[in-house]
Amino acid sequence: MSLFTLEGKVALITGSTKGIGRAIAERMAEHGAKVVISSRNQDACDEVAAELTERGFEALPVACNINYPEQLKQIVEATLAKWGRIDTLVCNAALNPYFGPSQNIPDEAFDKVMHANVGSVHRLCQLAIPGMAERGDGAVIIVSSIGGLKGTDALGAYAISKAADMQIARNLAVEWGPKNIRVNCIAPGLIRTDFAKALWENPDIYKATVAKYPLRRIGEPDEIAGAAVYLASAAGTFITGQTLVIDGGGTIAS
Repeated sequence: MSLFTLEGKVALITGSTKGIGRAIAERMAEHGAKVVISSRNQDACDEVAAELTERGFEALPVACNINYPEQLKQIVEATLAKWGRIDTLVCNAALNPYFGPSQNIPDEAFDKVMHANVGSVHRLCQLAIPGMAERGDGAVIIVSSIGGLKGTDALGAYAISKAADMQIARNLAVEWGPKNIRVNCIAPGLIRTDFAKALWENPDIYKATVAKYPLRRIGEPDEIAGAAVYLASAAGTFITGQTLVIDGGGTIAS
């Protein structure tokens, strides 16, 4: 058996109609997983799921706004109703409504970041992990950010939320390890996605960023997807509570 096969597995991936989430969904499907495609827009979910189905994969489109606990519950219930299990939970969806000094962030924006980026991960894990534990096997992958490892003068609340995601992974790895549940984070550097467009489309920020990256470029969504397959597959069954940094070397060089 291939170390990287996901045959027979069911993967629920939030924020999977574009960017990193979509790349993860596509690669997991290619490695045999049944995938749940999710974002706030049902039409976008339907479109991506249809494309995967046309390629011979199994995909379930379920719209979900991570700001609403009832919708998080619905996506888990829809997955279980369709396939009866969740083997891999990928918490990828996140938001960042504010760019600038922490001193000036409105309370509403700060609370929104924490509620979505930390709260949704916490709630999805509460909903999905017990079923994994009953079977004695499962993987949770939280897409964090190198922002959670470094200081920042413009992404304060977002960085705090991403550091909190890393701690969620450590806590849940300890809590659920005896049931053979692995919980890990992936911390991307700057990746060419719509979510990070404000950074990589700004010539000054882009130039300053790649100058500090040993590879002298930013990353592509597909360069994160392989790590998610790794952590979800047999190749990653002795890895838990860790944060895998994928940033072109930026963190170690700057």
